[in-house]
Amino acid sequence: MKYWILSALILLGGCGYQPASHYAKNIVGESVSTEVVISMEDPQNTVIIKDAVDMAVITKFRTSLVAKNLSQTHLKIAISGVGFTPLRYDTNGYVITYRTTVSMSIERSRDKKKELYSTHGMYDFAIEPNAIISDQARFEAIRQGAQKGIDSFIAQVAAQGAKSK
Repeated sequence: MKYWILSALILLGGCGYQPASHYAKNIVGESVSTEVVISMEDPQNTVIIKDAVDMAVITKFRTSLVAKNLSQTHLKIAISGVGFTPLRYDTNGYVITYRTTVSMSIERSRDKKKELYSTHGMYDFAIEPNAIISDQARFEAIRQGAQKGIDSFIAQVAAQGAKSK
């Protein structure tokens, strides 16, 4: 087993493999600041999405999260929409699985250049038949959907970084 893992590492290292975060870091730089536009219709979701964005910047981009005046790149995120769609029903017709879709627009600013991205993330979750979605389940679904939307944004940025090499 050790030999297979070692062989895979040598093969990937030898062919010039770079993780997506490497290419994304070429675009965003070493320091990033974030701003989430507060939705007046649903301010609670804004806080959840801000936390998901900040976590993604640190873990996915592998950069420092700093104040706007100290950052190389500034990300301004606006929530375009949050929706819950029933996916599955039980034999009595009650919804037992929902899909959360979080749509966001992200403006990336660096060196006086701005670029706009549109992204969305989806997350499926189950509930008990004939039950309403609890606040905790709703917040978790929005957080997971936002995280997947941020992952999609990172993939877009990484593709740009790979093209620019």
